[in-house]
Amino acid sequence: MHMADALLSPAVGGAMWVVAGGGITYCAGKIRDDMADSRIPLMGVLAAFVFAAQMINFTIPGTGSSGHLGGGLLLAIILGPHAGFLAMASVLTVQALFFADGGLLALGCNIFNLGFIPCFVVYPYIYQLIIGQTPSRKKMTTAIIVSAVIALQIGALGVVTETVFSGVSSLPFNSFVLLMQPIHLAIGLVEGMVTAGVVSFIVKADPSIILAADRRDDQQQSETSIGKKILLPLLAVAVITAGIFSWFASSNPDGLEWSIYKVTGSEEVEAPEQGIHHSLEKLQEKTALLPDYGFKNDEAAVVPGPENGSGSTVAIGTSVAGLLGGALVLLLMVLLGFILKIKRHSRTE
Repeated sequence: MHMADALLSPAVGGAMWVVAGGGITYCAGKIRDDMADSRIPLMGVLAAFVFAAQMINFTIPGTGSSGHLGGGLLLAIILGPHAGFLAMASVLTVQALFFADGGLLALGCNIFNLGFIPCFVVYPYIYQLIIGQTPSRKKMTTAIIVSAVIALQIGALGVVTETVFSGVSSLPFNSFVLLMQPIHLAIGLVEGMVTAGVVSFIVKADPSIILAADRRDDQQQSETSIGKKILLPLLAVAVITAGIFSWFASSNPDGLEWSIYKVTGSEEVEAPEQGIHHSLEKLQEKTALLPDYGFKNDEAAVVPGPENGSGSTVAIGTSVAGLLGGALVLLLMVLLGFILKIKRHSRTE
């Protein structure tokens, strides 16, 4: 559901940049003041895991479409909404800058749709409402699946609304929304089940993580190594997912591309060949080290190996992109965490 620049006008894209920037600033302040230092490594590892998980597109049977884990709800549940939002913003920024996944003009929209909505709309008003004050495994599973579906529905509606308000594409509201909502309903169900499985594993390994994320137990947890038990297992899963499992991602267009194709006959909308769209496209070509998660020279990257659903051979570039991207996200989150830690300590001295 990563939007491309061609869907947006400069006014809408710029406005959403301001919204996303305000959210990042606010959340950074909350993390600086409230979050335990011991959660900084967990932020980095979880962000790297979400980056890796987003590389695996799964086929939606009978549609010719695919989807992937969003991860915003998972981050909010484990880290809390403020840290979760910052982690998602970091993932999306690395994807746009270094892998040309999502446009630079569209980055604010993508952060809002994939980060703000699950962290600050669905997590507090749907997930926490369902799970209540006496959480159980059954309640948690139900809350996660329902929340994931709702988050994808609102996010998909956000994409349609931002596109239509921009008025730079030929995508009509009625046709676009009638395709986007059902396909993201299916994607949301899969995301909900995957997220429930991951959260169940994490809670079983270290139940204190959920307490700390809800800030019910901050004072008691502030000097402990929260999440220490799951850091290495999660990091290992992220490495294996990015380095190996990503080979088997579906080659079918994702829900957004599929919806655009059904309306226009093409999976992409052409961007204007001048103005800010053209300038940002050229900038992204320079910053994207591994566009579309592969080497720029594809012939040099292809090696014999297992085949995915489309019958294409595995590229080394996919593994390199996954491992490099995960490392960049992890380092960015840890660096941000330690900068905020230093600022917090300097304020108290």
